Amino acid sequence: MKRRKEPAPRGLTVAVRTAKGRSGGSQRWLSRQLNDPYVAAAKQQGFRSRAAFKLAELDERFRLIRRGALVVDLGVAPGGWTQVAVQRGAGRVVGVDLLVVDPVPGAVMLQGDFIEPEVQERLVAELGGKADLVLSDMAPNTTGHAATDHLRIMALAEAALEFAVEVLAEDGGFVAKVFQGGAEKTMLERLKRRFAAVRHAKPPASRKESSELYVVATGFRVTRG
Repeated sequence: MKRRKEPAPRGLTVAVRTAKGRSGGSQRWLSRQLNDPYVAAAKQQGFRSRAAFKLAELDERFRLIRRGALVVDLGVAPGGWTQVAVQRGAGRVVGVDLLVVDPVPGAVMLQGDFIEPEVQERLVAELGGKADLVLSDMAPNTTGHAATDHLRIMALAEAALEFAVEVLAEDGGFVAKVFQGGAEKTMLERLKRRFAAVRHAKPPASRKESSELYVVATGFRVTRG
């Protein structure tokens, strides 16, 4: 399948026309959006968010999405990662989020908290088989306190991993967002026991000022080695 090109940096800066009624933070956010080549490229290519390029870049590097694969997308809203998975040949993609997500052609969107057993049962039923790839771009609302935010996102990543080890097929893959500081020792040890390769990656589409990082694990072992 032909891969989409990554957006090239733009040389011109777009100024915010008026600051009236906007806070300083709002002005900075709007300026960043207007001058972000990934935001422009997402609109041009029909992706729902710039985050789609993060998965695209991770897939370019690690070859995560196999043709015909069964994929789970945890924290799917607004659906950019699912769009990439479908476009790159996944056979079935099932996404879940606390929010209502507009349908993505070729995928199933569920609403609910994936930590709840009944939601996990719906995910597995909709998938129709063992997953080849479990994705988690989930992140908590940040507090601005680095230690607290790290603990919160690690709790989500660990919950995603707990689910993944139950539903992944042999040689499957797992991707989860963490914050800089990486996955904690206990999680890394568990990943290394169950996967052939475990790496941290920060795709180019991840903003430099962002503390986000991704743990990428491939070669899942259904039974412990």
